[in-house]
Amino acid sequence: MTNNPFLSQDQQIVGDIYTANEMMDNLTTLCDEFGSRFGGTEGERKAADFMKAKLEAYGLSNIHLEPVEYTGWTRGQATLEIISPIRKEIPCISLPHSPPTDIEAGLIDMGDGAPADFDAHSDEIKGKMVLTNSVVGPPGVSRWIHRTEKYGRSILAGATGFIFANHYPGYGPATGGIGHEDEAGLNEAGLIPGISVAYEDGAFIQRLIKRHGKVKIRLKTTDRIEPMTSWNIIADLPGKETPEQVVIIGCHYDGHDISQGAGDPASGVAAVLETARVLVQYGAHLPCTVRFALWGVEEIGLIGSKQYVEAHKDDLENIRFYLNMDAAGMVEEKGIVLNEWPELKDIFSAWSEEMALGFEVGQSVHAFSDHFPFFMQGAPTGGMQQVRRSLSGRGYGHTAYDTLDKVTLRSLREAAAMAARLLLRLASAGDWPVTRRARDDVLSLLDGPDYREEAEFRKQLAAHYAKERSKLEIG
Repeated sequence: MTNNPFLSQDQQIVGDIYTANEMMDNLTTLCDEFGSRFGGTEGERKAADFMKAKLEAYGLSNIHLEPVEYTGWTRGQATLEIISPIRKEIPCISLPHSPPTDIEAGLIDMGDGAPADFDAHSDEIKGKMVLTNSVVGPPGVSRWIHRTEKYGRSILAGATGFIFANHYPGYGPATGGIGHEDEAGLNEAGLIPGISVAYEDGAFIQRLIKRHGKVKIRLKTTDRIEPMTSWNIIADLPGKETPEQVVIIGCHYDGHDISQGAGDPASGVAAVLETARVLVQYGAHLPCTVRFALWGVEEIGLIGSKQYVEAHKDDLENIRFYLNMDAAGMVEEKGIVLNEWPELKDIFSAWSEEMALGFEVGQSVHAFSDHFPFFMQGAPTGGMQQVRRSLSGRGYGHTAYDTLDKVTLRSLREAAAMAARLLLRLASAGDWPVTRRARDDVLSLLDGPDYREEAEFRKQLAAHYAKERSKLEIG
């Protein structure tokens, strides 16, 4: 029988979470009263104030909002019209940080958008609008091919626009940011317009291209790009022995403007709030500080967490671990994915047995959630995810159907209970085997075989953006 030194606290935490409705009540308020909480909306500010008030009511310390200044985006009107060989208007939505436009262009179908296909057809892409879909695991590709990579490869090949077709029937268009970070770390609009269409409309356009060869479209959008302010919400449960040592648990609270964002991300937000509530009661004497962070404007470039890392550079050495909870309340098979920290694998695996949960522990890293700014600065990071990652895609995520009715109280409880129990252990571990990585070690890791192709693409895209900016400055 495995010895569990936290058995009494585990029982109290699990018993409390599984006999309370607070978490679903919080999620309902976030989704039904504040809507998407997308950057620049009234619901975003109301959500920030609500979460701050909750953390105060739970008894946390050092609770405050940290402003996040950024280049925001407001949706306008988008129209997509086929002008030859037939005339037909196709329903569409702009992708966040798409610049306003009024263009006519031919179309090229890039299917699933595998990197090799972009390389093979670069000459055909130039001057055309690229049509691709939301499949994240094209045949022959073992890694996740993100929307922003397909968009970026379209730019590098000289495309004039980007059409992103959802690959799930019946879900409507799938949204997602296409902005870019400049050398100063500030986000900016994409270089070419990007829109999304439903699976059914994407399939229609594909058939048209296959039958007629040449298809010409007109795209007009009136989106606005302007300065905005968001907020990170921060709260502490101070450590009693080494308060300068910090374990952080975080999740972004902004969804996309077309949806409630109930699963992604609000289910994770609700779990973070619940973790705070129970740890105040059953973990008040932890040696290390536990910090609860709710990030603004993640969906358009991880902006809140990036600015936090920049503003708190002097504290990064003291971060023992950052646990990311993005959409954790929707993860079916909850595990812990460490961001390439092999020294921690046995520790988390032992906790899995000690906690009688049997969760899996994996190793990988990607650039598309709030762990990444911490990872890039060398902090030990990981997230509550499904270890055996599916290459099928997001499902309802980033569509209008990511709504409250998709989230179950059972899954929320599993996420919060697992997180709270892990934080007990993370904040109590005596000899912690890892420290902050040096910058060169981070870059060396990303140059490994599993990450090299994507890292090289990101370098090329950054150089291209810099070149285009310099042209504008000279002009």
